[in-house]
Amino acid sequence: MKMKEVQPVNKAIELVTKATEEDKNKNYEEALRCYEHGVEYFLHAIKYEATSDKAKDSIRSKCVQYLDRAEKLKQYLKKKEGKKPVKEGGKSSDKNSDDKSSDEDEDPDKKKFQSQLQEGIVMESPNVKWEDVAGLDKAKDSLKEAVILPVKFPHLFTGKRKPWKGILLFGPPGTGKSFLAKAVATEANNSTFFTVSSSNLVSKWLGESEKLVKNLFLMAREHKPSIIFIDEVDALCSSRSDNESESARRIKTEFLVQMQGVGNDNEGVLVLGATNIPWALDSAIRRRFEKRIYIPLPEAPARSHMFDLHLGTTPHSLTDKDIKELGMRTEGYSGADISIVVRDALMQPVRKVQNATHFRRVRGPSRDNPDVMVDDLLTPCSPGAPGAIEMTWIDVPGDKLLEPIVSMSDMLMSLSNTKPTINDDDLKRLQAFADDFGVEG
Repeated sequence: MKMKEVQPVNKAIELVTKATEEDKNKNYEEALRCYEHGVEYFLHAIKYEATSDKAKDSIRSKCVQYLDRAEKLKQYLKKKEGKKPVKEGGKSSDKNSDDKSSDEDEDPDKKKFQSQLQEGIVMESPNVKWEDVAGLDKAKDSLKEAVILPVKFPHLFTGKRKPWKGILLFGPPGTGKSFLAKAVATEANNSTFFTVSSSNLVSKWLGESEKLVKNLFLMAREHKPSIIFIDEVDALCSSRSDNESESARRIKTEFLVQMQGVGNDNEGVLVLGATNIPWALDSAIRRRFEKRIYIPLPEAPARSHMFDLHLGTTPHSLTDKDIKELGMRTEGYSGADISIVVRDALMQPVRKVQNATHFRRVRGPSRDNPDVMVDDLLTPCSPGAPGAIEMTWIDVPGDKLLEPIVSMSDMLMSLSNTKPTINDDDLKRLQAFADDFGVEG
């Protein structure tokens, strides 16, 4: 666990070391970018990783130092941009001199596109661990194989043994594909995680969309090891046809070239895609996703585990036997469906309070101090219960209500009202695709 805590700091140190080198070599724009990116990682470490005050103070002092240098570089570059290169005698420089100057400066288009894509970088950990993902052991193993092991044990992946460069997660909606991606972003906290969708990459201006795709992969190579996660990848990479627009075709072509084209080295870059309709993908894109993992509906043990996870610390009276039974009763339900069942069940006590016509006094923990027990709390009851007082929730003081805890009957009532969102036709089609092109997750 201790090793994980220093990883963001290591990434920051790596960036500022590179910034210092670029600064010495007078590559000031690259130095400025590395300083700013390094400080972002240092701030991330202060917020989530550093444990002692001494470590936080040390990181803060480094941030001040690097920000001060970054500000000086920014001022210098601003002044430089305002000056035009001139020859001796005050005449404007010739065309060759202009070309040289523009080559030395960063391409303004590249800078613009990369700043647009910068928001796709996940700086803060989504805080989803492998153990938070119920089941899907094969999918988790494949992702560890592609993401975690190559960084931790680089000597394992030498010669012809290379990590996967493209993984496609496909399956019914709500089975945990995006949740798995969150787990990858959390666990691979020494890698740069890009999450992109069609809104990040599609532009109304002709030619900009494919440049955005190109710059996305350029950024990923600059910040490697990195992961590019494309949710609903079918929206960007569907099958090519004669009826589609020229711009859509060009985006797909750029994806094909960047993922596996001549002159593009994607060492240290993993492209992770997720889709509910894998048959809509272009066959060339499908081939570039070397590993295609079917994320099926959860089995009974995984469903039981999901009920347990979603209930969390909410007070309830369910036993292990009850949770196991709920897992058995939810055949055909996805993880998202189970989440909705539990959320609805958690609202049942609220409905009991709202609909109650009688309350009775009970003993329970005080709202001001849970360690102190009081005898004047009110909880909803049936009209014939001993000590029942005719009143509604409007008459109950705000600090005197003791709500009922969630019970098995609440869960069964919610289960009877919530139907699964996946039908047999969709499952058959997905299973057929898995039989032809994928592996079970």
